[in-house]
Amino acid sequence: MKPEVFLTFPLPPELEPLRNGPYTLHLGEGRPPDLPQPARERVRAIITNGIKGADRSLIEYFPRLEIIGSLGIGLDAIDLTCARERGVLVTNTPGVNADDVADLAMMMVVERLRRVRDGNAFLVRGDWLKGPFPLARTVSGRKLGIIGLGAIGARIAARAAAFHMQVFWHGPRPKPQIDLPYVPDLVELAGMVDVLVVCCSGGAATRHLVDARVMSALGPDGVLINVARGSILDTAALIAALETGTLGSAALDVFEDQPQVAESLRKSERVLLTPHLGSATHETRARMGAMVLAGLAEHFAGRRPAHLVDAS
Repeated sequence: MKPEVFLTFPLPPELEPLRNGPYTLHLGEGRPPDLPQPARERVRAIITNGIKGADRSLIEYFPRLEIIGSLGIGLDAIDLTCARERGVLVTNTPGVNADDVADLAMMMVVERLRRVRDGNAFLVRGDWLKGPFPLARTVSGRKLGIIGLGAIGARIAARAAAFHMQVFWHGPRPKPQIDLPYVPDLVELAGMVDVLVVCCSGGAATRHLVDARVMSALGPDGVLINVARGSILDTAALIAALETGTLGSAALDVFEDQPQVAESLRKSERVLLTPHLGSATHETRARMGAMVLAGLAEHFAGRRPAHLVDAS
């Protein structure tokens, strides 16, 4: 009998092999599962992602659950405590999306300083016929702050170096092997730099880490970029800072209640918004899908899956 798998979101192209593969697939389509008891007892795996996750109620819904495969690196939406209690393995896809997310972050740095989106709108409206577009700001030589110097943060730093930017970083602790200036106080870092990029992990420990104090320190010419998790930014404080001019501008790829995005953000001319495009390329999603499927195959073949998360 084929192992049965529950998918928490609509089937994407990178997981298309599931459709006629070695599993019986239950499609959640983004809704809570509603399966008859016999089907609940047959499900042995969940495939999810960093946004949908798997909370305690979902994990406990399937009494014979053995493994959760997450399409992404973020684990803040998965109840690892519950998984550990029930002996459920968890895998994710570390490292594979780092270059794509770093590319997007660097694009946002350049766009916000050079105001490419605003210049396009200016031209399309016909305003160029009335006079030149206002001057923007030079990218090269600017000071860039990075929150979280993991795989993504390190790649952003490398890209910023190519633009001759001065890079500083903040995290919970210094890393002696990192040859970049470490700033232990986040407010101090925000006051030092022109652009602040958020790429740390989400979860309770970093909820609203970037608050009104950080935005005020970044200042009326400062740029705030978030390619990590929406929960890390205090959205209400961000809206207020943009509306009052306390903060210069922002670029956001993630949101607290996505896909819901506050109307005031959608209408603001001070913010660039993208619909969580960080890992959204054909190449990266294909690699992520292959990693999740390989983890399931290894588990059901009786082997230890690669990329197993330590749920302790």
